[in-house]
Amino acid sequence: MKLSEELTWRGFVNQTTYNDITDLDHDPISFYIGVDPSADSMTIGNLASIMMVRQFIEHGHKAYMLVGGATGLIGDPDGKSSERSIKTLEEIAKNKTAITAQYNQVLAGQEFTIVDNYDWFADMNYLDFLRNIGKYVPMSSMLNRDFVKTRLGTEGNGISYAEFSYSLIQAYDFLHLYREYGVTLQLCGGDQWGNSIAGVDLIRRLDNKEAHVYSMPLLENKSTGVKFGKTEGGAVWLDSNKTSVYKYYQYWLNSDDAGVIDYLKIFTMLNRDEIEELSKQVTNNPEERAAQKRLAHEATMLVHGQQRTEGVERVTGVLFGGANFYTLHGEDIDMLASEIPVCGVGKSLIDIMVEAGLAASNSEARRLISGGAVSINSEKVSEDRPIESMSLVKKGKNSFVLVR
Repeated sequence: MKLSEELTWRGFVNQTTYNDITDLDHDPISFYIGVDPSADSMTIGNLASIMMVRQFIEHGHKAYMLVGGATGLIGDPDGKSSERSIKTLEEIAKNKTAITAQYNQVLAGQEFTIVDNYDWFADMNYLDFLRNIGKYVPMSSMLNRDFVKTRLGTEGNGISYAEFSYSLIQAYDFLHLYREYGVTLQLCGGDQWGNSIAGVDLIRRLDNKEAHVYSMPLLENKSTGVKFGKTEGGAVWLDSNKTSVYKYYQYWLNSDDAGVIDYLKIFTMLNRDEIEELSKQVTNNPEERAAQKRLAHEATMLVHGQQRTEGVERVTGVLFGGANFYTLHGEDIDMLASEIPVCGVGKSLIDIMVEAGLAASNSEARRLISGGAVSINSEKVSEDRPIESMSLVKKGKNSFVLVR
């Protein structure tokens, strides 16, 4: 498929300054997309944007991935009701390193260039910036931004000059990349449209050249209407220290039938035939959850690599698929231990169940055991017994304790 067809089919089409997105099917374009290092990890919302970038790269366009060391010092005020807390240079540097590593992981094997706007802002003279750039940015365009109106309104919390200037700084990023690298297109999420248009306008005013913006829609969970990637525990992060590999995998595995095919189009590189086959399986055999399993596999491989993906699949198979506990590797056991209660060996099954919270009392534990609700290493037990070796105790379908 041509790029315009691929973007349309995968659901990456939203607003754009192009009259026709088939313009993307012609000569190679140098483009950029930016992320501020406000945290030491990106989320799966960012991952969606990276997958869109990957489609552009696969179709011959040249990517510049901007990690905003300068804008990160200010913080994007769009969508925020109050001032962001200021981060130190050390925090920003640490976050930039982490985000760069995630770009390298997700885009492994693809050609792209990392750029940092701190490199061109660090030594910039303030008066020169006002004279050469600020002079050409009308206040009306900045004051008309929705978030500025909200923050300056009677119910707003106000806005600092620093945050007010954020869109001007981002606009200059586009101008700088246009002049230095010939970048003529900015990719962004739907919520960044206003900031991105500011760069198009600046390039037109200063260099009398045409530049463009292409945005993807903001994703929502089709079943709940909630912003995609949000859970009760907060955002789903790409860093395993913030969202464990197990929880990350389970997030995708628990995708709803209504949205799973859309997620496969966005978060995997599977081709049309493969995804259409999985769509048929959702319709004909939804209980098999073949699409969810494939989505969880592909999305976890992309971010965490083959070894960790195979490990989390073994763990999931033991917990929910009846696989043999003793097929788990040492690192799989460590993964399991970080997700479920752990008790020491040498205790009775009843004592372990009570200690781990699988039963409220010895008598309840005894009733559960005699009623066939408890298994050790996938084998049902009918009476109390000592557990002297590493084992997995399971109550019902979803309650576990690791004995080690």
